[in-house]
Amino acid sequence: MGETVSHPALYDTIGLDYAQLRKPDPRIEAAIHAALGEARTVLNVGAGAGSYEPSDRPVTALEPSSEMIAQRPAGSAEVVQGVAEDLPFGDKSFDAVMAVLTVHHWRDRAKGLAELRRVSRGPVVILTFDVARTDFWLADYIPELVSLDEDEMPDMSLYGEVLGPVDIHPVEIPGDCVDGFLCAYWKRPAAYLDERVRGGISSFWKIGDITPALTRLASDLESGAWEKRYGGLLALDGLDCGYRLVVTRDR
Repeated sequence: MGETVSHPALYDTIGLDYAQLRKPDPRIEAAIHAALGEARTVLNVGAGAGSYEPSDRPVTALEPSSEMIAQRPAGSAEVVQGVAEDLPFGDKSFDAVMAVLTVHHWRDRAKGLAELRRVSRGPVVILTFDVARTDFWLADYIPELVSLDEDEMPDMSLYGEVLGPVDIHPVEIPGDCVDGFLCAYWKRPAAYLDERVRGGISSFWKIGDITPALTRLASDLESGAWEKRYGGLLALDGLDCGYRLVVTRDR
């Protein structure tokens, strides 16, 4: 249940308030930056408004959506408009390449991954979602989320097949996660009733009308049925919702 795109028109719409809704969570950011290691030059593919880009080294951003590019803050990394499957850079142009919650938006995932590997002299670092994880409680209300992931998310085996040997690390999502991707509000269920929150999550745009599911969720929150069923989660500080950090091993 992951969450920028070879379908720029989608993010030209979603992106209208994206920078405010999708701020980098410092704990997730620390894991990504640690995986980049000592790389001095970094390419951020599917960069969106610039979340998770390091500020302590030269970064080049690649993003297909003009709306997302327009939301990049002043002074952020140089940005090139383009798609993952056809990177406009030479072989081994960067010390590392990163891609955050974007692979599932690419038209040709294998080709895009091969391009990331081609332009990196060092690690390729990807935050993605394991489609085998289908136990997030929101799918009990919106089962279309599972089928959407099955259609869009590549099997985790693809990363090793294309990139070579990789390490795959679970990324626990904090209960107060400040990056508003799909599972960020696992501990704050009422947030999914907020139209503005949903507006920054591509899954809801793709599924369409979920009014019956939201009505049921609102009713369960009011009656206490949600807490009775899922209340044990409220005692947790973080949860493995299926997000994974894929990092290539040293060549």
